[in-house]
Amino acid sequence: MIKEISGVTIECVMGNIADQPDMMAIVNAANAHLRPGGGVAGAIHRAAGPGLEEECQKYAPIEPGQAVITAGYNLPNKYVIHTLGPVYGVDKPEAKLLSDCYRNSLLLAEQHGIDSIAFPAISTGYFRYPLEQATAVALKTVIEMIPQLKQVKKIRFVLFSESDLVVYEAELARLAGS
Repeated sequence: MIKEISGVTIECVMGNIADQPDMMAIVNAANAHLRPGGGVAGAIHRAAGPGLEEECQKYAPIEPGQAVITAGYNLPNKYVIHTLGPVYGVDKPEAKLLSDCYRNSLLLAEQHGIDSIAFPAISTGYFRYPLEQATAVALKTVIEMIPQLKQVKKIRFVLFSESDLVVYEAELARLAGS
């Protein structure tokens, strides 16, 4: 699904966040120490190579909601923006911290002249944030940020499963007025 809002394209696709060659930046759903792990962080670190972990160490640890930017190394993307999502039921207030992940990532993209960025579904895996609630926070935050975006013209949400994609598409249609 693709929606255009005030000159910014928002799309939802199913795929691998580490395989988005047409995006200038991808977002890593990172752990606090910015190390390889499972899920999104593992896929991105494996594809990027050891240089990514080495550069990440000068920024670690990060707090929930914080975002930092590195080079993309062996990825087809110029940049990786790393953000630490909240652990549901632990990091409070969850919705504000999750919103901060998307907001701070977009602000970093703006500061670095990034025109296209791909996000995973932050905090919905190992950090147990309920998908429907996380989706509402993610899309609402991104849409609210659009008036401030001068550089970013394309925002992609890369979902791991068909069921996740369906939730994102329904919420985007609801928020963007189908």
